This record gives sequence, C-alpha cells and structure tokens, in this order.
Amino acid sequence: MKMTLRWYGPGYDSVPIQHIRQIPGVSGVITTLYGKQAGDLWMPAEIRALKEAAGEAGLPVLGIESVNVSDDIKAALPKRDEHIDHYIRTLEALGQEGIGMVCYNFMPVFDWTRSDLAKIRPDGSSVLSYDQEIIDGIDPEGIFAAMEKRSGGFTLPGWEPERLRRISALFAVYREIDEAKLFDNHRYFIRALLPTLRKYDIKMAVHPDDPAWPVFGLPRIMTGAENLQRALRQADDPHNGVTLCTGSLGSDPANDIPAIIRQLGDRIHFAHVRNLAHHAPGKFDEAAHLSADGSMDMYAIMKALYDIGYRGAVRPDHGRMIWGETAMPGYGLYDRALGAAYLSGLWEAIGKSGGKQ
Repeated sequence: MKMTLRWYGPGYDSVPIQHIRQIPGVSGVITTLYGKQAGDLWMPAEIRALKEAAGEAGLPVLGIESVNVSDDIKAALPKRDEHIDHYIRTLEALGQEGIGMVCYNFMPVFDWTRSDLAKIRPDGSSVLSYDQEIIDGIDPEGIFAAMEKRSGGFTLPGWEPERLRRISALFAVYREIDEAKLFDNHRYFIRALLPTLRKYDIKMAVHPDDPAWPVFGLPRIMTGAENLQRALRQADDPHNGVTLCTGSLGSDPANDIPAIIRQLGDRIHFAHVRNLAHHAPGKFDEAAHLSADGSMDMYAIMKALYDIGYRGAVRPDHGRMIWGETAMPGYGLYDRALGAAYLSGLWEAIGKSGGKQ
C-alpha cells in the first residue's frame, strides 16, 4: 500500500507540497492539471512540469485525479470522438512520463454534491454535509451558485465555472439519457482507450457516484457492487478498474464496503478512505477518519484491502476543517494529515497482528 495525498498543483492548492512531504508515511501525490477542462488535450510539457514540481519536493506522482471526462463523451454528443481522441493522446503523454494510474468519474453535469460545505460541529470544526431535503429544495440550475457561495472563495473540483455556462443545455441533454444509455456510453469510452492502456500499462479507475443515487433527476450508474462489476465487464481487462471510495459508496448504508472490496479484488486500482456519520436516510455528515467519529468501521475497510493484497495508492479523503485552517473545503492539510497517520497506523497494526501479507 502506498499512502498518498491529493495535491492540486502549483498555483491552485492552498497546501504547500513541502508540507505534504512532512506527513509520516506519505510516499507520493495524486495530482492533476487543475486548469484543464474536460475534453482538453494535455500537452507533454505540461505533464512533465507538474511531475518535476512534485519531484523537487521528493514526492513522485503516483496517479492522476482526474483526467475529466466531458459531457460530450458521457452523453454521446457531437464532439464525443474528438474528445476521446484528446483523452487517448493525453494518456499517451502520461504513459510516456511513467504515470500509470488515472482516476475519473462518469457522473453527468457535476461530480460530488453537498448541501453544506462548512457545517459546524459541536467541537468547532466544520465538515461537508448532505441533506436530501435541502437538495430537493434547491433549483438545480442554481446549485452552482449555491456551491460557490459556500466555497470560501476556492474553485471546487467538479464545480468549475465553465460548467455553469452550459448547465441549462446539459440538463436538457440528460433528459434523454437513462442508466442504460449512460452505461452504453461508458462502454464506448472505455473500450476506445484499451489499446493505449495496454501499451503503456495505465490503469483506469472509475470513481463511484457521490452520493450513490440520482440527484436532480440525473442518472447515476456507479453506485454499488453490482453496477461497478457491470462497468468492469464492459471492458473485461485488468486495466479497466475502480477507485474504491468509501465515502461515496458509504453514502448508501446498504453498501457493505469490506464485502465490495473483496468482490472487486485486484480490479481496485486506487482507494479513497474516509468516514461518514449517518443521521437518517439521505442525511449524513463527513467525519474524522477515526472509526469512532462516524458510522464506518475503518479497521474493517483497511483489513479488507490488506486481505486482497492491495498494493496501490491510498489517500485520506475529505477532511474536517480544524485548528483555524482556511482551505478548499475538504482539502485542508491538518485533518488529512491526521487521517493519513491513522490509516497508516491501522495498516501497520493489521500486518503485525497476522495479516495475510
């Protein structure tokens, strides 16, 4: 297992990469060209500069999160093949730089959704929170403005302003897209990538939908074990895999995360590990990584990853905002550093207590 932290790159992240280097056990970063829009072509020089910036701090790039998939690809719009060509050429450039894992999602219009980006907890920390009743009361075309208002001035991943200009048109497009069509479009996309993935030994890792159910009437397909396995069957190749995100899958308490880990096995190419506190159906807060702070058994999750012989990148996911830090919601330094240390401690304890490896 390789412990990592997500880093948004020079000029975008409020956390200096030199501080990430100081977290015990962190051996690399997961990063991206944050200024690129979905469908853009990533240039080799840009990738090399990003890799060198991380390398100067002593941290290799262990994966990309994300090379975003455009809605033209997700909804089979006229620019689909052009954008797939850009994606393939981007993968070639990543492969030539020795970067062998790419996380992506297939969520229509926008990525993760929250009703509050800074819900204050009794201890004074703040967390991301979801309440379906609040979401149901928001005009979907106003969700970008609502998120921006709560973002603390930071541009949020998956909520870039460029999408706002197209939101009305995109909602109209997706009225014609159901789950079956979205799966068909995913199959078209992932199969087109396979020759390049094989040539450069790049592992694609689809991220589960967050939350794991339809939002604003938009289809969601990466919601649990059955649908993730279906996505894997659409291109039954070891390079087509999954990002095991405990927070996204855990938004639905019916998802048994340790069981899903054991079912997916070596098709898990990346792992996001975080905790949630469930309050009612469709209502949860994000929590500290410590099991006792939320509703999820983090020991059982890490034990399942250990038992399948997982050797890929893991990162602590969204953290609380603590100790007066100001940062992109979910992506401050302090609580994610605590999470990295806690998860590394669990991993060490599992190994020393007779784990299978």
